[in-house]
Formats: sequence, structure tokens, C-alpha cells
Amino acid sequence: MDRSQGKKEGMLQSPLPAVDDTEGANIPTSLPFVVDAHVHLFPDSLFQSIWEWFDHFGWPIRYKLNAPCAIEFLLSRGVGHVIALHYAHKPGVARMLNAHMADLCRKYSHVTGTATIFPGEEDAEEILLEAFKMGLFGVKLHCHVQCFELDSVGMHRIYRVCSDQDMPLIMHVGREPKSPAYKCDPYLLCSAQKVERVLKDYPTLKVCVPHMGADEFESYRRMIEQYDTLWLDTTMTLAEYLPFKFEHSLEEMRTDRIMYGTDFPNIPYAWDREIRKLNNLGLSEASLAGILGKNAAELFGFGIGGDPVKQISKRSRNVWQK
Repeated sequence: MDRSQGKKEGMLQSPLPAVDDTEGANIPTSLPFVVDAHVHLFPDSLFQSIWEWFDHFGWPIRYKLNAPCAIEFLLSRGVGHVIALHYAHKPGVARMLNAHMADLCRKYSHVTGTATIFPGEEDAEEILLEAFKMGLFGVKLHCHVQCFELDSVGMHRIYRVCSDQDMPLIMHVGREPKSPAYKCDPYLLCSAQKVERVLKDYPTLKVCVPHMGADEFESYRRMIEQYDTLWLDTTMTLAEYLPFKFEHSLEEMRTDRIMYGTDFPNIPYAWDREIRKLNNLGLSEASLAGILGKNAAELFGFGIGGDPVKQISKRSRNVWQK
């Protein structure tokens, strides 16, 4: 049985504090190729609204950078590749957001951008297929914001198109961090059991659940062992900031299904806090290389060579070259 790490009223009953920790100048050259698999990129006006929400209900955003500046910040500090995520907060904005993301990807070859859609909106399949033709790869959804049922008609349409097009589906469907400011209750909508049902019903659908599935860590630990089509990312889980403790040993988990991610720029602490924590876990060389970059390269279909800033044809479906 899972031991819930947070009370059902949620972790974000009031805004959490900023952390004045020291940030590094660069990623250590001793580390293998680094892919940040969880970076948020939005148009300026939407970023501003998100930051205002976090100031009132989440935590102080340390890096209030627009999308180009956020990309350049990470790349200039040694991040080799960025997986860019966004989400449609209401029907009718997905096309605009996808066009914005595709434009960023054309300008920055080291960015793989995902598409988004509002579950249940009209022409969802057409909108996603258009996004894939523009070069976006995968789909990002956020249940806490979009308030969808995993077994809804609209979600099944998304599962089918992602499965048919071999596009990964990144879904924030962990129950935490929950805020009373959300319009729905993530504890009612989200559960590892519901995600497992999706994995069974769509055996070729590739799913990534961020934040290691917070707060149902044990269930997701078991599920990545059982399902080859499930990935997790570390975002904010290892940073020792949120009011829970991740007690599992990554080395004892299936490390080929875990990816490093940060939530940058929407974080309250140093940009490299999580990578420093990860580097101090004593992981094997193979596990560390997989989590920091190899696993994301394989899932999102781009190849990387020996040069830590050389990205090779992400649409070619070449994977990590040993």
C-alpha cells in the first residue's frame, strides 16, 4: 500500500518560500551529456500569468525569463539539449501555443518541443497532427490545470493519435503538488491505478509521468518495472524542497526509464540544485548517463555524439550512439 507523502488537502495550502541557495556557473564537465527533459516554454503573456499564479499559490519564481532567454540560459551553462513542455489552459489556444513552440524549435536546434491540446476540445486530432507536421514531438498535458478524466472520450482520442503516430505523451497526473487554487481536485482525477489502466489499454503508447509520480512513488516504481512504455522524470522530486521525502534508491529502480528534469524556469531555487543532488547519489556510470541524457534521447528520438553540444537530426529517430 502506498504511503501518501502529503495530506489530502495538498502540499500547497499556502505559498512555499524561496531558497537562497548558491547556483553553479556551469554543469561540471565530468558529467555525461545532459538533457533537461522538463523545461516550460510559453509566450510572454502566458508566462506572466503563470508567474503571478505561482507568486500567490505556489512559490516565488527565481528565474522569470522569457522562452528564448530560458533556452539560452540553460544551453550556455552546459545543458546539451532541452525538452520543452507547455499546456493549453483552456480550449482554443492549443494551435497558437503549438505554433509558438514550433517557432522556437526552428530557432534553436538543441530544443525538442512538444505539442499540447485541451482534452475534449473540437478537432483535437487535427490540431495534434498539424503540430507534428510542424516538427513538434510528443504531447504535454497537465491534469491539475486542465481537469481531465483519464478515461474521458477526449483523452481516448489523444491516446489513439499519440499511439498511432508513435509520439510520447507527457502527463502530469501525479496527485501532488496539489493547491486549493486549482479548479479540480487532483486526488479525485489522478491515480497510478488510472494510469496503469491506460498502459494496459494502449500497449504501444509511450507515457511519461513527471515528478516521479508524486506522491504515489511506490506504485510508479513498480509500474516502470512492469511496463516498457512508462517513463518517469525527476523534476523537483530530488531537490528536497517540496514537503515530501523521496525515499527510494534510484539505483535500485529501473534507471533506463527515469529522466532528469527541472521545471525550469518556474523554480524557487538554483537552476542546478537537482543535478547536484542527483550527482551526489553515488549512481553507477551507466545509470547516471541514462538518467541525465541517454533515456531522453531514446524516448524523444534524437541522436547525440561525443560532443556534448552537438545535436544530430532529432527527426531522424537515431538514438544514442555508444
